[in-house]
Amino acid sequence: MQITGQITWVYTNDLEASVVFYRDVLGLPVWRDAGAAVIFEPLPGARIGVCTAFDGRVVEPKGSMITLLSEDVDGWYDRLIAAGARLKGPPETLEQFGIYSLFCEDPNGYLVEIQTFL
Repeated sequence: MQITGQITWVYTNDLEASVVFYRDVLGLPVWRDAGAAVIFEPLPGARIGVCTAFDGRVVEPKGSMITLLSEDVDGWYDRLIAAGARLKGPPETLEQFGIYSLFCEDPNGYLVEIQTFL
């Protein structure tokens, strides 16, 4: 047996706004568009799926976070500011974890962290 990929799912009541955020603001390529769900692939085998909420699958960002790794956190900050993304503040060093990161929210309130290891 072998794991061949990974998808983290988030749910939305506004698929179009979510697609704009992940595709246009973050620049993630669409891996599959299934109509009511769109899957993005930031790296081969790692995927983020955005799906219209249905049958017990609800928008519940509390306690959830998607982390994307990049060596250019400051560049991402500038890009997200220019795109009008909802940022939690400027990048900062989190000594206890040995990282430098920033946090923003997708249109549903899910936290997206962009970080680099120090």
